[in-house]
Amino acid sequence: MTEFKGSAGYVASPELLGSVNIAMALEKPLLVKGEPGTGKTMLAHAIAESLGKELLIWNIKSTTKAQDGLYTYDVVQRLYDSQFGGQVDDIGQYVHFGKLGEAFRSEDQVVLLIDEIDKADLEFPNDLLWEMDQMEFYVQETKETFRAKHRPIVIITSNAEKELPDAFLRRCIFHYIEFPNRVQMREIVHAHFDHIDEDLLQQAVSTFYNIRSTPNLMKKPSTSELIDWLRALAADGIAPDAIQEELPYLGVLLKKDKDFNLIKKGR
Repeated sequence: MTEFKGSAGYVASPELLGSVNIAMALEKPLLVKGEPGTGKTMLAHAIAESLGKELLIWNIKSTTKAQDGLYTYDVVQRLYDSQFGGQVDDIGQYVHFGKLGEAFRSEDQVVLLIDEIDKADLEFPNDLLWEMDQMEFYVQETKETFRAKHRPIVIITSNAEKELPDAFLRRCIFHYIEFPNRVQMREIVHAHFDHIDEDLLQQAVSTFYNIRSTPNLMKKPSTSELIDWLRALAADGIAPDAIQEELPYLGVLLKKDKDFNLIKKGR
């Protein structure tokens, strides 16, 4: 069994390492849940880097269908070309393969990241696993069948914004990534900044976690919002001592009116 051992730029817990290796051994998708900013996407990058494999990223939207991941046929472009004298005999030029189709057609095993699956409709997860179970697909327009030579290593992320079907969950290996603690967060911040004032960082991180612990907060600020906040504080030369008291640029951290008012009233 090929094992993922982490990489220099990504530190995974022993439990997460175990989940990745079990998913690869059982040839099942690894479903990774957690708040935004917990490193779910970076995990797929680290796996690909560690194993020396190509990474394909399929970003899911609310309108995404499982078929889109295999291929799409651009009938509109073919009609346009035929009307304006273009060569339309080669139908294959109007077939565009999606990330799942690319993974199946690859000569080598790839790592496939299916990012934010909970954005799609309720039918998508089960349709997706059906296509992945088949390990082949048929292109109606060109009468071609493509069979996968290797089962891709599949990492599926979810921000836990929507419940996923039980049938889908049964067929995945599951891991929940906890939000980084203060020590881990400081390491994450240092990875984003060549240099940052340590007093500024200490005050900002402390205030950030105090805000996150506020009861009844509708949307807790994430890691990316902390990074943006630190950039704003540093760019404006905000004194570290003023951060907790004045809460400058609070709108960088909070994106809901009720949360903004809640924090301001608590001052």
